[in-house]
Amino acid sequence: MSASSSIHVIGAGLAGSEAAWQIARQGLPVVLHEMRPLTTTDAHRTDHCAELVCSNSFRSDDPDYNAVGLLHQEMRRCGSLILAAADRHKLPAGGALAVDRDGFAAAVTEALAGDERITVARGEIDGLPPPEWGQTIVATGPLTSPALAQAIRAHTGEEALAFFDAIAPIVHKESIDLTKAWFQSRYDRAGPGGDGADYINCPLDKPGYHAFVAVLLAGEKTAFKEWEARTPYFEGCLPIEIMAGRGADTLRYGPMKPVGLTDPRTGRRPWAVVQLRQDNALGTLYNMVGFQTKLKHGEQVRILRMIPGLERAEFARLGGLHRNTFLNSPKVLDQRLRLKGRDDLIFAGQITGVEGYVESAAIGLLAGRFAAAARRGVELPAPPPTTALGALLAHITGGASAATFQPMNVNFGLFPPLDPLAEARFRGRERKRILSERARDALDGWLGQAKIAA
Repeated sequence: MSASSSIHVIGAGLAGSEAAWQIARQGLPVVLHEMRPLTTTDAHRTDHCAELVCSNSFRSDDPDYNAVGLLHQEMRRCGSLILAAADRHKLPAGGALAVDRDGFAAAVTEALAGDERITVARGEIDGLPPPEWGQTIVATGPLTSPALAQAIRAHTGEEALAFFDAIAPIVHKESIDLTKAWFQSRYDRAGPGGDGADYINCPLDKPGYHAFVAVLLAGEKTAFKEWEARTPYFEGCLPIEIMAGRGADTLRYGPMKPVGLTDPRTGRRPWAVVQLRQDNALGTLYNMVGFQTKLKHGEQVRILRMIPGLERAEFARLGGLHRNTFLNSPKVLDQRLRLKGRDDLIFAGQITGVEGYVESAAIGLLAGRFAAAARRGVELPAPPPTTALGALLAHITGGASAATFQPMNVNFGLFPPLDPLAEARFRGRERKRILSERARDALDGWLGQAKIAA
């Protein structure tokens, strides 16, 4: 395979892996560049493609009433490698699609390595790709190397925005006291591979909750470097101590909300709950749901062991903090994710300002299809904004304000409204169902157009 005839993809995370797979599915050769293990990051621990560095959850798998579940369904219909690997390595997680992170990443890596049209090239790309490469996808994610980030900034004339992403601790199951904690999903809801008792729940009464919050606020945090001081957090991934600082009950209405749960020892709903979700196929590791933190490691152990059931907790991984970078996409990208002024460069994944594993892979899927069509000399239509794929794409390429652009998860608020009569008639869950049905019909039409473009 000649590198000069290939489409290049920089970054073998979720977006880059998906983009490479989509290009190969179109029968075109692709070179997938990945700097690990020759150059490491603060968050990764392996050289696997699509390694998950934070949660192991792809969130809701409900395609009728949840926008991310609808996005799952659309990606499956588009032949997504990421969703196929997730489905093969799913774990019990209520209504969510959670995966064995090691098995998932290994499956993606094996699939890419086993495709003769895909060449995985290890080594850092430390500047903008040369024009002679032709169609190139930049999918370097939130941990883009400083050299490449600087090259992007120099070309666009825009300072890349940045925020911090915090990682939640992982606990060894055998160290959890199940005489105080219990298994239950909210409202006993069973999800993919689950039985309605997919989470471990650690209850706190009112005095215990307020004592925990007080110690959390007083705990010693990781210090910021001078250049990091004004970097904003992403609202969807706030450290627990930042949430706690917004009010005494913020955590109780956030990751520690007790709704849909009953403590079997009391027969009542507890004041607050810490949930842990299975993190590996063996069921030996559990992730503390929503407990991203920038507490120093010693403080994490001390404070988290105040939680009933975790007094003797042993941690497979403590929480941490890393800096994410992303483009002001509404200003610098066109509607096919191309960098304005460099039509040969397409951006994908979290660097475009989408937030979340699934959203990153979804933009990689679109970028791969756009690049493959462009290599053939045709322009693939964008998916309709009434689909989850199209709504997400439209938001980052013009739907959002460039002046206030921040990372965004897929949600029904990004979808065009229904016609006025339907808007007046349908509310709440029923409206979501109608939006989902409309999205499925619209995707059918786009997939037909995509076949013609191929």
